[in-house]
Amino acid sequence: MSGLYARHPQRRAIARRITALAATAALAVGGLLATAPAAQAAPPTPVNGATARAYLADLTVRAEGSSSGYSRDKFPHWSTQSGTCNTREVVLKRDGVNVVQNSSCAAVSGSWYSEYDGATWTAASDVDIDHIVPLSEAWRSGANSWTTAQRQSFANDLARPQLIAVTDNVNQAKGDKDPAEWLPSRTSYVCTYVRMWVQVKHHYKMTVDTAEKNALQSSLSGC
Repeated sequence: MSGLYARHPQRRAIARRITALAATAALAVGGLLATAPAAQAAPPTPVNGATARAYLADLTVRAEGSSSGYSRDKFPHWSTQSGTCNTREVVLKRDGVNVVQNSSCAAVSGSWYSEYDGATWTAASDVDIDHIVPLSEAWRSGANSWTTAQRQSFANDLARPQLIAVTDNVNQAKGDKDPAEWLPSRTSYVCTYVRMWVQVKHHYKMTVDTAEKNALQSSLSGC
């Protein structure tokens, strides 16, 4: 006991009360943290509506190119990101809740909420990693002239909102369609989806065709 508190017992009592209150507060905060629901993870937040509209206006409008020569193999994926983890496993971990991975980085448990259709899955096999701007669409919008390294970077892009974990058959139904042909059935996600699409196309300096641009303008008008 310090000489100060020995000489002033009231100060000693006050100090003990402060310590007790601090401990109680810490326990309360800890309890809140322990019981708080896990946040739904997501791809990087896309640019806002105003920026997306400006980006769209900046894109070159051109008829889609040919699919001639296209192959998914020309967009190497999924690349190793670190250790045994490839891009798919990184996105599964990022977009899921309580995801557990084995020594090979494969997701063995967890849950995934599909923003496109509102379904929740507990098996990674029910989830696809969708390229917001599909590889074939990218090829027809300028990627046919890129190097293989550029296409690989695009196909594994974690820095921009280009990859998202969604219901597998919904992703397959989307295929290589652009927003003039396909939008998420969950209408509350459409604004986010088209902002993602425009940001990715703008970053990679891809073109848009007329119908695609009109559909994007229509959707962005409400964002």
